[in-house]
Amino acid sequence: MTGLAAGEHDITLVLDFLNTIDIETGTDVLDDAANWGRWARSRQLGEGGPARQARAVRDALRASVGDPRPVPEAGDVAATIHVRLDRGGPTLAPVDPLGAVLASATRLAVLGDWGRIKICPADDCHWAFFDRSRNRSRTWCSMRVCGNREKARVWRERARAAVPS
Repeated sequence: MTGLAAGEHDITLVLDFLNTIDIETGTDVLDDAANWGRWARSRQLGEGGPARQARAVRDALRASVGDPRPVPEAGDVAATIHVRLDRGGPTLAPVDPLGAVLASATRLAVLGDWGRIKICPADDCHWAFFDRSRNRSRTWCSMRVCGNREKARVWRERARAAVPS
């Protein structure tokens, strides 16, 4: 596994990992080791390892960025990451897929971008997204879908309340 530079790859990998659970369809890639292995191999990260550990890491990361769903006790969520020194300086060099995800998350945290990872508050969504707004104020994963539904719901409630009984 090669050391990776922080940037779009880190954002994509972390979001892909956080979104291995889909609330809307009720599916979870990490329900079994075979799916987790396919997910990891499709991103050239190697073999997946225990799905239970991957779920614990994912759930702990999602909780750290504001997932409102209850998270089961994660226990010990750790991965092996080596620091490699070369001409370009030190780089995080993960040895397995969870290490790659945690190395990417760590780079985002060190660069001050971890707070831009957010969870959509829509009850039927909870999709993880990266807030690219200048003032970090984005709320919804998609203004066209989740944000629009919420605005329509609030408007209907106000309209209903305005009608005299």
